[in-house]
Parts: sequence; structure tokens; C-alpha cells
Amino acid sequence: MSRFLSKNYEKLVPYTPGEQVNVKVIKLNTNESPFPPSPKVKEVLSEEVIDKLNLYSDPELKELRSAIAEQFGVTHDMVFCGNGSDDVLAFAIMGFCGAGGKLCCPDISYGFYPVYADIFGVELEQIPLKDDFSIDVNDYIGKNKNIVIANPNAPTGLALSFDEVEKIVSSNPDNLVIMDEAYMAFCGESCMELVKKYDNLLVTRTFSKSHSLAGLRVGFGIGSKDIIDDLNKLKYSFNPYNLNTLSIKAAAAAIADNEYYDDKIAQIVETREKTLADLRALGFKCTDSKANFIFASSDKIPASELASKLRENGILVRYFNKAKIDNYLRITVGSAEDMQTLVDCIKKITEA
Repeated sequence: MSRFLSKNYEKLVPYTPGEQVNVKVIKLNTNESPFPPSPKVKEVLSEEVIDKLNLYSDPELKELRSAIAEQFGVTHDMVFCGNGSDDVLAFAIMGFCGAGGKLCCPDISYGFYPVYADIFGVELEQIPLKDDFSIDVNDYIGKNKNIVIANPNAPTGLALSFDEVEKIVSSNPDNLVIMDEAYMAFCGESCMELVKKYDNLLVTRTFSKSHSLAGLRVGFGIGSKDIIDDLNKLKYSFNPYNLNTLSIKAAAAAIADNEYYDDKIAQIVETREKTLADLRALGFKCTDSKANFIFASSDKIPASELASKLRENGILVRYFNKAKIDNYLRITVGSAEDMQTLVDCIKKITEA
């Protein structure tokens, strides 16, 4: 730590991303898609586009916002785009909760929420999950605080229903409710329609998981025009060109190719369900994940030890050394072949 760092950030505990490696491994630790992007993405990244990279990208993101709006049946002025959904979440928490504001979230959830609370001076309440890792909706009724919930939740993979989300949103009319739907494509019960009914709801999504564009960093939020105007005010005060030209073109092409991505998502869900059944047959305890990952624990071997042994066999999974979940692994759903290799390896390790 240098002597120049502001005192406000001396105790900041940063978010820890999943490990990225350059060697050949089966990579099941960062919830990326096992499939390449839609062929239509390659088609739009033409020489003509590349030749124009000497020019700034469109700060209004008209092409991308219009494509997203058409997909979700809203107007373009209800769409905000960011450098990944992390960017959208950061602007929202800073703008609506910052400088002494209040926010609540589950105590086991996406690790960036408490980081953003710390960095933006937000008073954060982390509400315990139930013993089965599910969210008790009653804990969020009439909170009189801003709320952020990942749905499905991470790393547990459990999801709230549409009706449960509406109960939370409707009971907190004077506070912003952020539903982080990073994994909703694998679940199917989005609350997106509620943004047309409630002006205190912001739904965030990412292209990283379902649309195979993790490397391009594109995310978006959909909410009332007033919320989006506020987010744009913050963006233009910080980084007007927060998405590059290649990301804009690629994401606009991807969001329109429903046929391709619906097929890939269906394959991931099918592989998830098969792997869940295989692990349970080996005695693992698994949550009923609705995401593109599995949350699993075994009485036969500590999670930390299993993660290490899998790594020795060229398979990376995510281990969280945190209370309540320190005997669980989060395992990305990769290709059917990779998941079969995982199950075979786990069987050898646990039966040795």
C-alpha cells in the first residue's frame, strides 16, 4: 500500500475473480459458457468496422440499446448498458445508495455487493439465508432500504419466483430494488415484465454467461426512464465511452440470435441436470441450481481438498473459504464431455 492511498480505502477488501489460466485445463471455475458466440457475431466484426476503430464509439449506444429494447419489449430509453453488468451494478449502487445511503442483500451472494458498499460509503445489511440457502422473502418485505438480490443467487444457484420478486418490489415503493439476473437465462422466470409496472425496479443482465461474450464485457440494466436517465447522468460524468465499438456490434448481433442461444442454453441446462443426478448418485449434497453452475458438497472429502485434487487432475472449480459455504464447491456447467470427465474424476478421488 502506498502512502498516497486515501484513508477511506485502506481497509477495502477487493472482489476476488475466478482464476484465469493459460495452460490447457478443464475450466469450471468462472461460469463462462462452453460454447463460442453466435456465428452472427463474427459476421458483424468486419474489416469495415475494424477500419473505423480510429473513431470513438457511440456514447449513446443507440444500436445496442435498441436491440436489447426490442428483445424485451421495452423502449430504448429504459435500457442502460455498461462494461459488464458489474458496471451497471456499480453505477446503480453508487447513484442510489452511495454517501451514507442504505442497502441490503443476502449474506451469501455475489461478492461484489459488499465491495461496492465499502467503496461508495454505503451502509450495508447482509441478511442471512435460511439453512437450505434459500432467501426468505419476508426478510425483504417493507425494508425501507435499497435492495440488491442475485436471482438466481450466486453461488447457491437458488431462485426466487416471479411472485416472490413482485412481493419484494411492491412492498418497498420508496426504495430501489435491483434484481441481478446474470444467470436468469438458465432459469426462465425473469421478473423483467415488472419494470413496466413498478418504477422502483432495476433488472440487470450480462452477455458473459448466456451469450458467450465474457471477453467483451457487456451488460445492461432495464428500468423506468427516470432510473435510466439517472444512470446515464452518472455515466456521462465518469466515462461516456464505456463500451467499445466491437463490443457494441457483437452484443447487438448476439441479442438478436435467439435460435442459436436458445439451443445452447437448453444444452447447458440438460448437462446441468445430468451432472446433478450423477453427483447425487455419488452421495453429494447439491442445491437445486437454476444457473449455469452447480453448488455441491460431500461428506466423503472436504471441499478444499477435493478442489485441490481436481486441480492436480487438470480441472478447475471454485472454492470459497467462507463461513457456511466452506465445504461446498461451485462448479460451472461446461460441455457434456467435460462434465463427464469431472464426474469420473470425482468418483476416482472419493473412492480411492
